[in-house]
Amino acid sequence: MDLWWQVVVVVAILSHTAFATVREFDWEVEYKFWYPDCNEGMVMTVNGQFPGPTIRAVAGDTIVVNLTNKLATEGLVIHWHGIRQIGSPWADGAAGVTQCAINPGETFTYKFKVDKSGTHFYHGHYGMQRSAGLYGSLIVDVAKGHKEKLKYDGEFNMLLSDWWHESILSQELGLSSRPMRWIGEAQSILINGRGQFNCSLAAQVSNTTLPMCTFKEGDQCAPQKLNVEPNKTYRIRISSTTALASLNLAIQGHKLVVVEADGNYITPFTTDDIDIYSGESYSVLLTTDQNPSQNYWISVGVRGRKPKTAPALTVLNYVTATASKLPSSPPPITPLWNDFNRSINFSNKIFASIGTPSPPLKVRKRLILLNTQNKIDGFTKWALNNVSLAVPSTPYLGSVKYKVKLGFNRKSPPTSFPMDYDIMNPPRFLNTSQGNGIYTFPFNVTVDVILQNANVIDPNVSEIHPWHLHGHDFWVLGYGGGKFRPGIDEKTYNVKNPPLRNTVVVYPYGWTALRFVTDNPGVWFFHCHIEPHLHMGMGVVFAEGVNRIGKIPDEALGCGLTKQFLINRNRN
Repeated sequence: MDLWWQVVVVVAILSHTAFATVREFDWEVEYKFWYPDCNEGMVMTVNGQFPGPTIRAVAGDTIVVNLTNKLATEGLVIHWHGIRQIGSPWADGAAGVTQCAINPGETFTYKFKVDKSGTHFYHGHYGMQRSAGLYGSLIVDVAKGHKEKLKYDGEFNMLLSDWWHESILSQELGLSSRPMRWIGEAQSILINGRGQFNCSLAAQVSNTTLPMCTFKEGDQCAPQKLNVEPNKTYRIRISSTTALASLNLAIQGHKLVVVEADGNYITPFTTDDIDIYSGESYSVLLTTDQNPSQNYWISVGVRGRKPKTAPALTVLNYVTATASKLPSSPPPITPLWNDFNRSINFSNKIFASIGTPSPPLKVRKRLILLNTQNKIDGFTKWALNNVSLAVPSTPYLGSVKYKVKLGFNRKSPPTSFPMDYDIMNPPRFLNTSQGNGIYTFPFNVTVDVILQNANVIDPNVSEIHPWHLHGHDFWVLGYGGGKFRPGIDEKTYNVKNPPLRNTVVVYPYGWTALRFVTDNPGVWFFHCHIEPHLHMGMGVVFAEGVNRIGKIPDEALGCGLTKQFLINRNRN
């Protein structure tokens, strides 16, 4: 190698090293009494904070989180939602899939690289701990030396969630009972962990029987206002960690320009409001071009389910207006909950921005996954192709890496379902079976997944399901109504500019098609992001490039059958 070229290589390596930063955090997770919606309850806190602290990093940085479980009787993991975990599949934070749960009193270290910029979040992924408040924002800015594509004067984070007064342990017990005790609709919708139950900020201007909310200084449920200056543009980063609810967000009198979805730039489009499903993230640009002497409502209401939960409200406060002044007109009205055509139209406006990689055209594998609600010995379950997932005690990643034969069923689950299945009516045969088999793919092949929705056990009901894939972004090729028609509906796919996402919704009685490349060696969860649905079996697991999986820390796999394997290996 010429001397000058050696110098160039050394300078490039040193420059990259200088730009990258290791950001290390010591976190303790424990329960605290809290007032998320002005009613006292128990929340999971990180270092005493609810929601948990925001992680802010730069693309290329390494994140290190030393996580100590201070819960008295529960295991714990955290999933870094939207982070692809390239080279660190053991740090994905999916209990039973990529690691053992962290036992009370134990500390586990997550170490991973954030490889690209975007709006992400983190949350508990053991049992239904996300419902207990274990979540926070994870924001990755563009790498040093690169320029942010978007132009704005300031930004805000908005974490949206739903909140129950019943504990998650009681909810889990009800879902696992015979007959099932459904959790019901949430008592409140929270914005950044704050909501109001049995009172309304807009009582004086709305048609409601609820009294006016009043707050004392320091109240944990008092809304956080967004303080803005006139004639500026703000980026609002919005993420939904809801356990059940699909949401709609609107800002009174203001247009929203949608510019980012799940950490990927999209072709900007203007809208009055946005639909956001559990697991999704967006960035919108808001221009403060309204009367600067007034304040304006920010309203977050329930979509996709019959709304029995009041919308969450806060205020867009122009600093030129009186801070305590509430808007004098009613908040925006949330669109009709079951207007699914409106929802589909919103989804169909999302296209990739110029420069986004296009999907490969040659497909090696295809799965058609039918979502159904079924029974096992009288217990209500969700199933995919008539298999309800039961995650084993030995994490899949360890079983695959160390060839533990008894870790799970090595027979692949069905890759399709009988095409004569009637999706418009309740299942003809109610019974399903539990399974823990996984889909295994070669490295670096293209896979299509078609999610097919159907009627549940009750007549004339089909539910929304937002599906999240760990370890990947995927291209959303399209949506359709009715039953997917192989050989026909592929012709409707958008392969020109489909958006890259990590979460996508399948609408009632419809199908959604996505495509991804198995270029990230590991074992990855793919599941409905609605907490009760996953708890009841609505998920599958993908393994890819298993012979390329790198070193896994022993502490990730010290449970189940891999525990004895590691003991024997270390003895030798």
